[in-house]
Amino acid sequence: MISPDQEREAVLAELSRTVDLLAGSMAPVLVTKSGTNIGFALRGARDSAGVAAVSGGFVVQDTMVRAAGPCGFGSDNALAAIILTSAKFDPAMRSAATIRYTEEEGRILNDMFLECCTIDRRGTAPGIGTMDWGVASCCRDGVPEAMIDRGLSGDPPRIHLFGEKPADIAGNIIMLSNRILDTAL
Repeated sequence: MISPDQEREAVLAELSRTVDLLAGSMAPVLVTKSGTNIGFALRGARDSAGVAAVSGGFVVQDTMVRAAGPCGFGSDNALAAIILTSAKFDPAMRSAATIRYTEEEGRILNDMFLECCTIDRRGTAPGIGTMDWGVASCCRDGVPEAMIDRGLSGDPPRIHLFGEKPADIAGNIIMLSNRILDTAL
C-alpha cells in the first residue's frame, strides 16, 4: 500500500508525462481560450484539492501546443467538478480533458467509434450546477468516453473526454489530432 504522499507524487508524475506527450502531439485547433486542460484525481477524491490539472491549461504558442504552467492539485476547479461528478458513477474514471468542439471534431469522434453523449443544457434541473447536471445526465448508464457540450450563448462549445488514466485520454486526443490534420491536407 502506498502512502497518501506517494500517491500524490505518482498522480502528478503520470499527469506530467501525459502533458509532455500532448504538448508535442495535440492539434492546436483543439485548444480553446476558455480552458483546454487535462486532469487526474486521487483515488476517492472528494473535492478539487484531490484533482491535479495543468495550471492555466494548454495554450498555443508559435503554432505549438504547450502547458501554460506546471501540474498541480486544485489547479482547475471546473475540470475537477467534471471528474468528481463522473467518478460518482464510475470510481475508476479518474481522468478527464476538455478540448474545443466543432461539428467536424464531433464527426471525427463518431468515426473513431468512441462512446459519445451530448449534454443538452436546456434541460438543466433548477438548483444543480449546469456542468454537474450535464455530466450526470450522460453517466446514467456508465461514463462515456466523450461528452459533447454545445454550450449556450456566451459559453463556448467543448468536448469532455474521459478515461481511467490520462494516457487513455491522450491516445484519443492524438488520434483526433491526426485525423484533423489529415483532413486539412
